[in-house]
Amino acid sequence: MADHCDVIIIGAGSAGLSAAHVAMEQGLTFTLLEASHRIGGRALTEEIAPGQPFDLGCHWMHSASLNPFVAIAEKHGFSYRRESGWDRTIHHRGSLLDESALTEFDDYFTAKDKAFTAVLDADDKAVSDVVDLDSPWAAYDAYWFSLGTSCDMDQTGVHDVSAYRDTDEDWPVIDGYGALVAAWAASIPVNLNSEATQITLTGDGVAVTTREGTVRGRTVLVTVSTNVLASGRIRFDPRLPAWKETAARELPLGVHNRIAMLLKDLPAGCSDEDMTVLLPNSEVPMGVQLGPYGTSWAVGVTGGRFGSWLERSGQEASVECLAEHLKAAWGSSVARHFTDRVIVTAWQGDPWTLGSYSAATPGNAHQRHELARPIDDRIFFAGEATIPEFHATCHGAWLSGRRAMHEVRAALRPDG
Repeated sequence: MADHCDVIIIGAGSAGLSAAHVAMEQGLTFTLLEASHRIGGRALTEEIAPGQPFDLGCHWMHSASLNPFVAIAEKHGFSYRRESGWDRTIHHRGSLLDESALTEFDDYFTAKDKAFTAVLDADDKAVSDVVDLDSPWAAYDAYWFSLGTSCDMDQTGVHDVSAYRDTDEDWPVIDGYGALVAAWAASIPVNLNSEATQITLTGDGVAVTTREGTVRGRTVLVTVSTNVLASGRIRFDPRLPAWKETAARELPLGVHNRIAMLLKDLPAGCSDEDMTVLLPNSEVPMGVQLGPYGTSWAVGVTGGRFGSWLERSGQEASVECLAEHLKAAWGSSVARHFTDRVIVTAWQGDPWTLGSYSAATPGNAHQRHELARPIDDRIFFAGEATIPEFHATCHGAWLSGRRAMHEVRAALRPDG
């Protein structure tokens, strides 16, 4: 580890890696510390079978026309598919919705958009306070909302959700978003298995304590998740100001987990590769995909409190939940195609993230700006939680890392 570098970067996720890129471009010396054994943070790809990559974390290049990872994917030869989110196919308590029901379904979301607009110039409210929770379609809205924010409607404010710049371009990275991040960042020097346990302001800069020793620098850039920051796992001397602790606390990470099962082969006559299924005796739907992008696996996604509960229930419960929804959508015979090769994510239990991505509690959308604000021009902050228009995304974290490193450079070289 370089001693007394210009900046110590804590966390080698998308934010920390993009910050390191800028540091190299600007000629700043840096030490990049990563607590885990790998880079990428919440961008992680594994192979569920040879030649079949599966993203455990981020998977879609959201707002693709504004997303820098599209060009990065082109540069590194990664394949992706141009599409807009999940299919509209809905399997509602035993049968597919017909066109008449889908019209009512669309009317619900039109009314929701109007309700959101009415709140934007007024005091913030919880999303649950402005939507029609008595509608038969509210369960689907609540479910998709939990995937997009990782939290539930009552836990999140309208202003925060509305600040996001959604272009309705959600392009899946077929070769794996996590693999793309790893390929793009392959040349960046990273100190793995180097957990930062304390950040101390010194007379001439900062000192970061790790289990391997102390690293000294002129500044430090913190890119850990808000849940890690709020947990006190990293001690600060002096302690973080109350406004910074509040910002971390009011931007909590929820859960967005993925459950994948390798199939022996795809069922004959399978025409819909994805749909959202609500079981007859359930209040929580699940979006499922069967053999997406020509693969041989099935996947289900959970979020919010239900996702958290299912994660705590264990891998077997998660796989059983996926199997029930697959059988409801494609018939019990689909079980003949199941195998015991599965991948189940558990981001809430991941010790280096403690969740999936951030959502501002009602009335606290402004805390993203507070979280991004430096302390004493020596402690800087980046990560998806610090960028209002692209929070909860890999490219949002990427943009925040670049923004923060330019702030570092301005502090270190005020004359240019």
